[in-house]
Amino acid sequence: MTSRYIAAIDQGTTSTRCMIFDAGGAVVAFARTEHRQIYPRPGWVEHDALEIWANVERVVGQALTTAGVKAGDLAAVGITNQRETTLLWDRTTGAPIAGAIVWQDTRTAGIVEALARDGGQDRFRAICGLPLATYFSGPKIAWLLDHVDGARARAERGEVLFGTIDAWLIWKLTGRHLTDVTNASRTMLMNLETLDWDDALLEAMTVPRAMLPDIRPSAEVYGVARGVLEGVPVAAALGDQQAALFGQTCFSPGEGKCTYGTGNFLLVNTGTEAVQSRHGLLTTLAYRIGAAPAVYALEGSIAVTGSLVQWLRDNLAFINTAAEVEALAAGVADNGGCYLVPAFSGLFAPHWRPDARGVITGLTGYVTRGHIARAALEAVAWQTREVVDAMAADSGRALAVLKVDGGMTANALLMRFQADVLDAPVVKPHIAETTCLGAAYAAGLAVGFWPDLAALRAQWKQDAVWTPSMPAAEREREYGQWKKAVQRTLAWASPDG
Repeated sequence: MTSRYIAAIDQGTTSTRCMIFDAGGAVVAFARTEHRQIYPRPGWVEHDALEIWANVERVVGQALTTAGVKAGDLAAVGITNQRETTLLWDRTTGAPIAGAIVWQDTRTAGIVEALARDGGQDRFRAICGLPLATYFSGPKIAWLLDHVDGARARAERGEVLFGTIDAWLIWKLTGRHLTDVTNASRTMLMNLETLDWDDALLEAMTVPRAMLPDIRPSAEVYGVARGVLEGVPVAAALGDQQAALFGQTCFSPGEGKCTYGTGNFLLVNTGTEAVQSRHGLLTTLAYRIGAAPAVYALEGSIAVTGSLVQWLRDNLAFINTAAEVEALAAGVADNGGCYLVPAFSGLFAPHWRPDARGVITGLTGYVTRGHIARAALEAVAWQTREVVDAMAADSGRALAVLKVDGGMTANALLMRFQADVLDAPVVKPHIAETTCLGAAYAAGLAVGFWPDLAALRAQWKQDAVWTPSMPAAEREREYGQWKKAVQRTLAWASPDG
């Protein structure tokens, strides 16, 4: 292999990154830029897909410049992306027909409620592994087809295409209409056993098959890129949380990780078996490498964690930069009796309550900005505890250690508190941005840049460990208060928002 590097594009909820790695898995270059969050109405969240594409071109160019390399020096590029975000575009012109509906958006609550009248929230879980929720792409597609003039008829003729963000980027790079199994598994439209679109699900959600991309493995050469990556094989796609699982080298059943990003996402590898959850978790695809059998995972998804700090910064002006939240929270000894539950778009795992809305409770005249900042960080840890408890209930096995990654792992106060509330060590890898690393690893496997999974596992290195020190009585008392605060969020919003 003459090419010396692998690139990864990480198109996330709030920003787009490009990272370039060498054969040892070390970071050679990094570039990042944010994009707008568009809020047309309460509960609605959109992105501009053309802005996202322009940002992809920008960060790729910046990363190549920083590394001092050309596109020809790359063996391949992998893609990882925000999942469930739903985009429709014109097959001929490539122009989006509407704003991309972001995974956090709740406008489909009425569609979800109508679908649940016949069979309840778990109506389709046995087929697709997911509960009925506004989170997933299928209802979003239906909403767009019903609200954009002429969209449904054009989609039935194959003139309008659907894609999650991975499919949009593959289309822009190669001109091919493809997605991978991990992203397809988040639509509520894919059958977990056949790994194909399911006719019964398509009929229930009134989604025409003609508009859907082909479903491919996570690591495979999809095509050759044009433009800024001219000639580079596009060789992997993984939803961001599956990419992080792959980047953490969780290749064996029982191994798992938690990513701290816009939201928190805890995944545990369950091997080649799709395990159905009894405690509010999702059954999803972990990855599929070429023609090898698909690997599945259980997942707990939390909607608002890192974006909560962004909210403190942008909406409340408590801080000027996200990094300042740690110092503000560390300025007080505890939360002052204040609890913040950020159910801005409802509650995800393990509750699945789209009717929930955020609360700050326990307020007294004693509470300051510092207490609220600390309550925000604690909310991240308590929400993770709820998902870990659900994982233990499903598996019958207590958590021994939590591998963590993502931007919020730089917050040592949060990581210490996370270890305390879990009563388990929290371990951070040397490369915290494992979403990019996972996409790079998968692309490298597809083109032979790395030989096998064992070679990738040998590259994983530990960077930091936090161990619990909170007394058990305090931990359970505070957890009880958190649960009381969660109850205050429920049944606030009506299905129509």
